[in-house]
Amino acid sequence: MKFQIEARKRTLQGSGASRRLRRQSRVPAIIYGGPKPVELIDIDHNEILLNLAKEAFHSSVLTLQVDGAAESVVLRDSQVHPWKPLVLHCDFQRVDAEHAIHQRIPLHFINAEIAPGVKIAGGNVSHVHNEIEVSCLPQDLPAFIEVDLKDLESGHSIHASEVVLPPGVKLLLHGDDYVVVSIPARRSGADVEEGEAGTAA
Repeated sequence: MKFQIEARKRTLQGSGASRRLRRQSRVPAIIYGGPKPVELIDIDHNEILLNLAKEAFHSSVLTLQVDGAAESVVLRDSQVHPWKPLVLHCDFQRVDAEHAIHQRIPLHFINAEIAPGVKIAGGNVSHVHNEIEVSCLPQDLPAFIEVDLKDLESGHSIHASEVVLPPGVKLLLHGDDYVVVSIPARRSGADVEEGEAGTAA
């Protein structure tokens, strides 16, 4: 899915200028990164609000049309009102085809219904992490990564390092190789009774 957003350059900044923009249904934003200086822009509120609701928008290379000039960017941050459907600010980072970027990518879990731990053992899938961080060139950035559960048995799990990545995409681990999904082993009736007896004692 490709996303293109119309933007305008702005010169005024500060809380007062931002409030005036929001009254005009515009959202203050910035573009940073690369050899160019930080650029102040504003974008249409309803357009960005709708896009923020789309999963792929957060893990795709976006095209910002700034007064007619195209910029390839990724969304780095967005501030929204705690309870109103109101976008307050957005940060975009420039990307280019020659330099790898770091991005968090959503995981799509498939074939849970035929996993032995579910179909045979009657267990439930536990989603521990719904995204992973990867490094790749912008053109290799996946909108999502599938995790196939068809062989997952009861009492077993899939770690981040076991997720099959598309070509050109590398996993970034900041510490332990964490579990992304598991099917916890079901406790037997005897185990439950023993636990209840221990609690009563």
